[in-house]
Amino acid sequence: MATSVVIARTAPRRKSRTLLLLLGALSIMASSATAQPAISAEEILRRADAVRFPQEAFEVGVDIRTTVDGKQTCKGVYKVLSKGNENSLVMTLEPATERGQILLMKGRDLWVFLPSVSQPVRLSLAQRLVGQVSNGDLARANFVGDYTPKLVDAPTVDGTPLYVLELTAVDRAVTYQRVRYWVQQRNYWPYKAEFYSLSGRLLKTCRYEEFHRLGGVIRPTKLVMVDAISQGEESTLQYSDMKLRELPDRIFTKDYLKRLQ
Repeated sequence: MATSVVIARTAPRRKSRTLLLLLGALSIMASSATAQPAISAEEILRRADAVRFPQEAFEVGVDIRTTVDGKQTCKGVYKVLSKGNENSLVMTLEPATERGQILLMKGRDLWVFLPSVSQPVRLSLAQRLVGQVSNGDLARANFVGDYTPKLVDAPTVDGTPLYVLELTAVDRAVTYQRVRYWVQQRNYWPYKAEFYSLSGRLLKTCRYEEFHRLGGVIRPTKLVMVDAISQGEESTLQYSDMKLRELPDRIFTKDYLKRLQ
């Protein structure tokens, strides 16, 4: 009888110790989570933009090839001068029939200068430049400032942990009205993007590939844009010869461009 009494009194004490240990472990986990807050959607987007392009003024060459069912239909070669996300020049080098054509972006205003026309022509950032590539894809390539980001998912794809951002355009002047953007968690490398119209229709997808050192940083040097409406059509953008440059503000003016023609 004495033994049974001892057991009856000891069991609740052991349960109590176990409960205290469990509560302590949960407390440590909670404080650890508080000490390391999740990264914001804005910071993810900022870091991914810094991977894609320098924050300083730079020059880069872009070779664009468009194929339909694997057969090349057109090719364009361009030189891009960019200063921040507000000033850009896109100069056409090929094809020869379009050589001398220049896109000038100031803020979200875009003009095209044609050798055969004395006055610049106003264009939309969303208007097609060549193949699946819009004017804004070259002239205004960063997302920060043009979109309000929201972190909507954090899946693992093929063993790679990703962030998924939903980007909503700040106004109708930007290139796309909505973007769904996948970014690698480990290094903030862009993974892929889906571009949507104002009505919510998927226009095209983009894959970021061939990460190499470009302009002193590992960046995606190849972008593959696939038409979501016309099956079998895609455009490949190949970036090369990136270098930081001093670009005075006067370069990004209509008067200065007249000297280049």
